[in-house]
Amino acid sequence: MLMMAATHDERRAAKPRLTDIDLYAWIAQAEAGDALIYHCGFLVVDADIAISTLPADQRKVLRGVADAAFRAAEQGLVHLVQERLGTDRFAYIAIARPRPKAAAASLSSLLLEAQAA
Repeated sequence: MLMMAATHDERRAAKPRLTDIDLYAWIAQAEAGDALIYHCGFLVVDADIAISTLPADQRKVLRGVADAAFRAAEQGLVHLVQERLGTDRFAYIAIARPRPKAAAASLSSLLLEAQAA
């Protein structure tokens, strides 16, 4: 399953389509190999308070999604990859990894622990 993100102009006109909760929900139900585009643009610029052209509320949501994706990758739940779309424009993609057979902790507890840290 590949979920496409909005274009740059669409992102400016509307709130981001994906939140950190949306990302966690996708991870919880994703099969190994499923992919989700969680941002299109230049993440480091778009999420930066000093240079982003996104409104503050959208930038904060994007920062939350990026942080959630990174935490999920640290927990071994997803691979994070980028695809170059053009000059200074990338698709940021989370790819679901196979779940461990004997997981001692639930997905929710792993993500909550990582977020609290």
